[in-house]
Amino acid sequence: MRRIVLLLSAVLLCTHTIGQQVRPATSAEIYHEISQLKNLVNVLYVAAHPDDENTRLLAWLVNDQNIRTAYLSLTRGDGGQNILGSEQGPALGLIRTHELMEARKIDGAEQFFTRAVDFGFSKTSQETFKHWNPDVITHDAVRVIRMFRPDVIICRFPPTTEAGHGQHAASAIIAKKAAYASGDPKKYNDNIEKYPAWEVTRLLFNSYKFGNRNTTSEDQFKLKLGQYNALLGVGYSELAGRSRSVHKSQGAGTPSVPGVQTEYFKLVGGAEFKKSLFDDIDMTWKRVDRKDIGKTIDSILEHYDFKAPENSLHSLLALRPQIASVKDAYWRDEKLAELDKVILHCVGLLAEVYSNTPQTIAGTTLPFTLHVISRSGVPVRLKGVEWTKGDTSSYNIKLQDDSLVTLEHNITIPANTPITEPYWLSQTSGDPGVYAVSNDSLIGLPETPDNLNVKLTVKIGHELFNVDVPLSYKKLDPIKGDVVEQLRIVPDVVLDFSSQLVVTQPDGSVKTSVVIRPFKDISDATLAITEQRLVTKVEHINLKAGVEVSIPVNISSGEASSLSKGDFYLNASLMVGQRAYGKSQHVIQYSHIPTLQYFTSPYTKVLRDNWKCTARKIGYVEGAGDFIPAMLKLAGLQVTVLKDNDLSDAGKLKQYDAIITGIRAVNTQKKMVSWMPVLLQYAENGGTLVIQYNTLQDLATQKMGPYPFTLTDDRVTDEDAKVTFLKPDSRLLNYPNKITEADFKDWVQERGLYFASKIDEHYETPFQMNDSGEQPLKGSTLYCKYGKGHYIYTSLSFFRQLPAGNKGAIRLLMNMLSAGK
Repeated sequence: MRRIVLLLSAVLLCTHTIGQQVRPATSAEIYHEISQLKNLVNVLYVAAHPDDENTRLLAWLVNDQNIRTAYLSLTRGDGGQNILGSEQGPALGLIRTHELMEARKIDGAEQFFTRAVDFGFSKTSQETFKHWNPDVITHDAVRVIRMFRPDVIICRFPPTTEAGHGQHAASAIIAKKAAYASGDPKKYNDNIEKYPAWEVTRLLFNSYKFGNRNTTSEDQFKLKLGQYNALLGVGYSELAGRSRSVHKSQGAGTPSVPGVQTEYFKLVGGAEFKKSLFDDIDMTWKRVDRKDIGKTIDSILEHYDFKAPENSLHSLLALRPQIASVKDAYWRDEKLAELDKVILHCVGLLAEVYSNTPQTIAGTTLPFTLHVISRSGVPVRLKGVEWTKGDTSSYNIKLQDDSLVTLEHNITIPANTPITEPYWLSQTSGDPGVYAVSNDSLIGLPETPDNLNVKLTVKIGHELFNVDVPLSYKKLDPIKGDVVEQLRIVPDVVLDFSSQLVVTQPDGSVKTSVVIRPFKDISDATLAITEQRLVTKVEHINLKAGVEVSIPVNISSGEASSLSKGDFYLNASLMVGQRAYGKSQHVIQYSHIPTLQYFTSPYTKVLRDNWKCTARKIGYVEGAGDFIPAMLKLAGLQVTVLKDNDLSDAGKLKQYDAIITGIRAVNTQKKMVSWMPVLLQYAENGGTLVIQYNTLQDLATQKMGPYPFTLTDDRVTDEDAKVTFLKPDSRLLNYPNKITEADFKDWVQERGLYFASKIDEHYETPFQMNDSGEQPLKGSTLYCKYGKGHYIYTSLSFFRQLPAGNKGAIRLLMNMLSAGK
């Protein structure tokens, strides 16, 4: 038998538990993988955001029909809200990217993205395409289609306002345009040699009933889904609930409901269908004139032993030469890759290479441990290990059944290894509607491929397999147990200002600091602070690896006055010899996703103080996470985060001039049902209570104010929408800061969200605003005197404006806090 060398990469998935390891599959999973070998068909599902996809349908296609299925999300969800923490924008998009990848591990589908930036809620596709260049997004969708080659594309949304979100509608428009363009070699042909034109057979709309929106009709094609799968132990609707519930940043917990439900489909383009989504599509090996391969796979499935998957190895190894002789290059390569994975799973191979260091710099040498084990009676030998390029060890170690082999080796990280970061965040884009991607081959991928791998040569029977095992960091957590994550590569040194916002001192001077974190020893460095030109520098800085240093930055009032008029940005860089370092490291850690890092340029925005606040002592009730406490402290206010004991008695709160709740506090703090009466009593006794926006989902209490009002999903998404002052003499608009139209300039993403309606007459509504073509809304802010104090409910998006340093929003917030002083 001729030798066949395979290459299996195990680096596409990265998780906090087992994603960095090469691991065996369960017997049921192996049976599913062999079943998928039978089908030569792919399905692509298309929508706009993470959590838009129909996870029940994906789960059924993958696990019942054994069809390779992927979800193309046009965006990474950057413009959404975050119930877990304060991350917004690209940082939130990074979190949601990995939530989506974790969801795919549950339902079994694959994941793709375009470069589109989620700029926030929009109401029409026309508004969406003011932000997105449709040609760029269509280009990316065509790339994914030609790369994945789906016979059927399914849209989650219609191209009309029935979609409920402008980006939803835009996803259907893009999908249709891309589906037709994909088959034309003259369109979007910049990479046509690598990804040839591909004709999609059928384009469908998966219609739905969402709340008061119903796009289904009885003349549409209907499909019963949700059936119980004994190999999984759940039905597909139950599996979908688990998958969708991974979107924790969105508070998208979804019930796992057993039972069969109806899915509806409407033809958008391509071939008609009556009996199946795959009518007139040859899904079998006859598609490539190899009916014999299909029969071989049927035989393997017929004789499959769930207690001993390794008994199928002889037939699986014999199948590979058959598939290798297929003339169609796409299906040959695709099915060989699937077969390779099955073979390694059948021998129960586990391999991991780990260090006890979570991050390091290029060029460093670290000790690593390699573990390899095989869990079958089939002869398996470890023949060699390529630790890095040029560093190879030859072995002939027999992997005894269920006997662990351990090897220790010092590995030098190649000096040219790039830092670990999301490829779409590695550079600044000139177009705010799309991320910049310098490496064209990465377009569509969910994350940056991890190329730090040890290559094992393993002999199974008479065949040699090359197996990539990623370099990992492993530790024992006292609560979680083993934690295995990607080894992160960092720059030699990172630096950042102590705060991304700085408020000038009363005399106009600037006082801040730059925090430097070196990962190696550095001598005689120079810290440069610039604002279009050099402002100041600190020379002869010596740094020791792992020791953080804070460097004070003081700019006199005279020097500050010579800089840009109004607010300005300071930038920082560290010069070491002729090399400049200018990256800030940001690490994101949540238990349901792997540790993530990304980098930005070190900067701070300097605000020239133009506001007053008569309140000095502020109580803060934590919500989902916002910038309120940090901003108020920068403004010189005293802020105390209130805990359960503080909120047990209104008498304990009288020391505070004002109390403000974090965003979605009534959603995230279940004790608000008992805290709210105390907070309202505090206001009645003479305090000022400011409640920031909440959503309709899972409110701890409906009573959020002294008088009734109702929350809605109404919002104003145009950040430049005209704001009309309905009560020009309102205290909120005049004390201590005079609020004018200028204070609503340069807002970001939106005016506000989840406005109030059915507002009791006791409340004053000082503002009116609306998106173009819609009815005016008065529910952005409610204000009333209550007893001796003041109550304010505001749906204005302070949580977005304050981190952006929008002084108009700051001035308005200061007025709210000062209402009672």
